[in-house]
Amino acid sequence: MKFGHFDDANKEYVISTPRTPLPWINYLGSQDFFSLISNTAGGYSFYKDAKLLRLTRYRYNNCPLDNGGRYYYIKDGDTIWNPGWQPTQTELDSYSCRHGLGYTIITGSKNQIEATLQAFVPIHDNCEINRIILTNNSSSQQHLDLFSFVEFCLWNAQDDASNFQRNFSTGEVEVLGNTIYHKTEYRERRNHYAVYSVNRDIAGFDTSREAFIGLYNGFANPEAVLAGESRNSIAHGWQPVGSHHLKVDLAPGASESFIFVLGYCENPKDQKFEAPNVINKKPANELLAKYQTDEQVDQAFQELKDYWSRLLSTYTVHTDDEKLNRLVNIWNQYQCMVTFNMSRSASYFESGLGRGMGFRDSCQDLLGFVHLIPERARERIIDIANTQFEDGSTYHQYQPLTKKGNADIGGGFNDDPLWLIAAVCAYIRETGDFSILDEKCAFDCDFSRAVPLIEHLRRSFRFTSTHRGPHSLPLIGRADWNDCLNLNCFSEEPGESFQTFGPSEGPVAESVFIAGMYVKYGTEYAELCDQTGLDEEAAEVRRNVKEMETAIEDAGWDGSWFVRAYDAYGKAVGSHTCEEGQIYIEPQGMCVMAGVGVDDGKAETALKSVEQKLETKYGIVLLQPAYTKYHVELGEISSYPPGYKENAGIFCHNNPWIACAETVLGHGNRAFEVFRKTCPIYLEDISEIHRTEPYVYCQMVAGIDAPTFGEGKNSWLTGTAAWTFTAMSQYILGVQPTFHGLKIDPCIPDTMKGYTIDRTFRGVRYHITVDNSAHVQKGVKSMTIDGSPVEGNVIPPVQDKTDVNVVVTLG
Repeated sequence: MKFGHFDDANKEYVISTPRTPLPWINYLGSQDFFSLISNTAGGYSFYKDAKLLRLTRYRYNNCPLDNGGRYYYIKDGDTIWNPGWQPTQTELDSYSCRHGLGYTIITGSKNQIEATLQAFVPIHDNCEINRIILTNNSSSQQHLDLFSFVEFCLWNAQDDASNFQRNFSTGEVEVLGNTIYHKTEYRERRNHYAVYSVNRDIAGFDTSREAFIGLYNGFANPEAVLAGESRNSIAHGWQPVGSHHLKVDLAPGASESFIFVLGYCENPKDQKFEAPNVINKKPANELLAKYQTDEQVDQAFQELKDYWSRLLSTYTVHTDDEKLNRLVNIWNQYQCMVTFNMSRSASYFESGLGRGMGFRDSCQDLLGFVHLIPERARERIIDIANTQFEDGSTYHQYQPLTKKGNADIGGGFNDDPLWLIAAVCAYIRETGDFSILDEKCAFDCDFSRAVPLIEHLRRSFRFTSTHRGPHSLPLIGRADWNDCLNLNCFSEEPGESFQTFGPSEGPVAESVFIAGMYVKYGTEYAELCDQTGLDEEAAEVRRNVKEMETAIEDAGWDGSWFVRAYDAYGKAVGSHTCEEGQIYIEPQGMCVMAGVGVDDGKAETALKSVEQKLETKYGIVLLQPAYTKYHVELGEISSYPPGYKENAGIFCHNNPWIACAETVLGHGNRAFEVFRKTCPIYLEDISEIHRTEPYVYCQMVAGIDAPTFGEGKNSWLTGTAAWTFTAMSQYILGVQPTFHGLKIDPCIPDTMKGYTIDRTFRGVRYHITVDNSAHVQKGVKSMTIDGSPVEGNVIPPVQDKTDVNVVVTLG
């Protein structure tokens, strides 16, 4: 069943009930200030780093779900309600939530009063704007009380959630007129504070949670709202909150708007105070002055919408399939931008506490957004490279605020170095900007040891070249792409982290998946060397790549599919010789994408094995048979119940690898079939089964071994977004940036008659028409550029035009 519908004209998903199977959320913000907001107004806000600079609290594992957010209580006589239903859960007469690109609009009505909450983060300021519009649809005068509410976090969200013996004594606020300032720790080590204000005179306020809610009440029944009167409380220690009380008189048919601003402000350290222990409010005053009127808010909102329209116009497709158009033109690219901002750090499933920006994650995410914001992709690459170690290995994560490696999770994930090559090559293919290779990048953020970026790539490649095991395959280290395949861990005690316990290295455990990566991205590195005149290095890289390809063919082939790995005892993992976990998805996708086994039929056989042994109606599971007992030599992967996460779940991230691999073999029908099964937009009709948002990908779907087969988990922050956009835009629709220009090489279903794509590439707008009247799956018969026939299917970079018309005929 559906819980809403798509509004493509406005680029929105419209939710028609607050009782969605899970909280269905959206992201606000595009630069430094971000908020998460659910369809019932839950969520939280932070500046740059969800762990270190959290503005508001959120409770992940409390019941009921979605506990905490930006709440607006309306007291209408004895009736108290919220436009988003939560937290009072008063039954509404009508409800809708419109999740758009960088904004959310929630509208509820009760007893002929309509309330609309418009929430967004403006492009250029560090704040969240909440505009509340109250409308009286009755025939009589209405007297209402409106209470706002946010709960401040004491900045470090992890410390805030655990160090109560200190935190219950540190909370501090100031109140001046209609503005509340949260300044915990400002007197000491911080030079930043939060501000929460409304553009109207107020009848009262509260900054103490106990005073507002009551000692034993909850968000659903705060004492101040029940009484219809704020306490004018000042928080001293304990739990600081922000609440305004406004009295509203509405004539019949009248509307009133109220603009609330939650913002982040900084002062220079020598300008923190305007009087003893009184914060310097100049940055807050300047911020709030921008959002005092509806006209100012309307202008900021239009700027936001224009920003997204410009961004998404970079790549648009028009086919006969409206769901495909919707995915590519709106939601997939939007999700790619969100994952660029968040990596895997802040969602309703990632608390923002334990994870920063993933090294591997951020490199892969770049594949999906580099065409949209190439200048910021360049910055991200440099940030990533600066955390690399001198031997080419890497931290697994870094913190977005400090941009330093996150030592808590450590390193030793031996696929990480090769992803840097993937990211840099993708950036240069898109932009033609070879100057990035000369950019000086540090080792472990020590700029006294900075070297050009090309040297970082060289060390990435050589790290894998020099870390091989008994079968000449790459050593897996702590893990590879699959963080849960911990072949050097051997953890037997509860509470030990599989990602940090035990040795990160071993002389035996090897990864066939990394071997496939080495072939694919080693080939790309060789091409990069060709372009920069490093001929001898290119030849050396190709020799190494050829040796690795031979090792895969010899030791990595199991007869009908590629082996996954070799464990610390030298035993094959993902082999027919295994009782459980006989075949894995990852090496089948990566090795075939790299071209391994294409010439001798191994690739064809491997993909047929995937279809026969891993395919389900909701997508391709990660492995089969599922592990039913814990294997200490394999680690976390066997700790999950069968069908969940890495233990035979449908890991959406690597399903696109199989779609890409199928296009390498010219299987357009099969590639589209694989893509379609995990695409949320095609699953909207079974939202009661899928549960997660129908407009964005989730990390995994419960596999066929799970009691909840088909249930999505961990939505929004997943490499699935970037890889699916790459699979569809480059491998299936076939518009591929190369070092030499745009290559057009579609691999589509033979039922697809054709399509058009508008694609901006290196400052030129390409209007591409693909004609498949021949009903083939792959093969460019002819191509014209501005009406003139050309040889081949690569469009050289254009210097003297801004618009180019390309017609491609398949056959």
